Amino acid sequence: MIAAPHGGTPRASDVSRPALPPHTGRGPLVRKWSRPVLPLALLVLLALGGCSSPGADDAPGRRPEAGGAQPGARSAAPGTPAPSLSKTPQPLTTAPSNGTSHPSTSSPPPRKDTTTRPSTRRIWQPRPGTAWQWQLDGRVDPRTDVPVYDIDGFENTASDVARLHADGRKVICYINAGAWEDFRPDKAAFPKSVLGATNGWAGERWLDIRRTDVLRPLMAKRFDMCRAKGFDAVEPDLMDAYQNESGFPLTAAHQLTYNKMLSALAHERGLAVGLKNDLEQIPQLLRHFDFAVNEECAEFDECESLRPFITAGKAVFHVEYTLPNSDFCADSRRLGLSSMRKNLDLDPWRKPC
Repeated sequence: MIAAPHGGTPRASDVSRPALPPHTGRGPLVRKWSRPVLPLALLVLLALGGCSSPGADDAPGRRPEAGGAQPGARSAAPGTPAPSLSKTPQPLTTAPSNGTSHPSTSSPPPRKDTTTRPSTRRIWQPRPGTAWQWQLDGRVDPRTDVPVYDIDGFENTASDVARLHADGRKVICYINAGAWEDFRPDKAAFPKSVLGATNGWAGERWLDIRRTDVLRPLMAKRFDMCRAKGFDAVEPDLMDAYQNESGFPLTAAHQLTYNKMLSALAHERGLAVGLKNDLEQIPQLLRHFDFAVNEECAEFDECESLRPFITAGKAVFHVEYTLPNSDFCADSRRLGLSSMRKNLDLDPWRKPC
């Protein structure tokens, strides 16, 4: 689902999706004690070396010290949110975490969980002019020969993503980060207190993005789903709620905090992340995002606002819904945008520049 920053007029549609992966846990540590039996006949000899006996009894007492590093170093399974908010993405030189706090550097080193390996990969950054396909209507049709696909994270499976990877594609995971949808499998996890006004689409309501204490773990689970399915990046939708009639007194500062949070969640999982619309905050958000996704910047004469992404070597994936290609492709090529015309329902049809 896509909404415009111009009076809250929506621009596209969406569909229902499958459920999220389950959580897993780790069992408790078990402490073992040993009590040696002392023969009475050797009492005098042992009394001379008795200072070593407490050491034997204390060995189990020292065991929790080694085990004590376990809670801070445990690896979370997909679906586990991070306990604290990082307002900026992790640098690319540091292996991102899987949604938990950063592992302790104390000895012994933390255990490695094989499920976290995707988060250690270098974060993908698409280059300006990269061709793409954007399909949110149903499961992906993989026949379009382009290097990047942007598809719905709930609707498509890990097998769908793997098939695209086998064809040499990078795959972006679309999720709605700004509105609640009554057709999503995790709809019941959103408390009524964070649901605002309807946004023009059936079954959808704006989220109170000020409530990062509630929304952060929910979005983390969605990003975990994207990672678990093998996606390379995330496209969080509706990142400009403050410009719409959301039912909440949202400000630009609230939106900046929320959008930076989304960027951090993605980067912690080794996923690239795109800034969706929100042109006014590009100067503050450029360094936090790896590419941009824009709708109808030509229609509203806003494409120049996206130039900072191109200058930074980051792709701008752009669509128009009503303008003919002859009205926007020349400017798109001049700016270096990855532009195409799409149907409003974002089915497989596309007409690239």
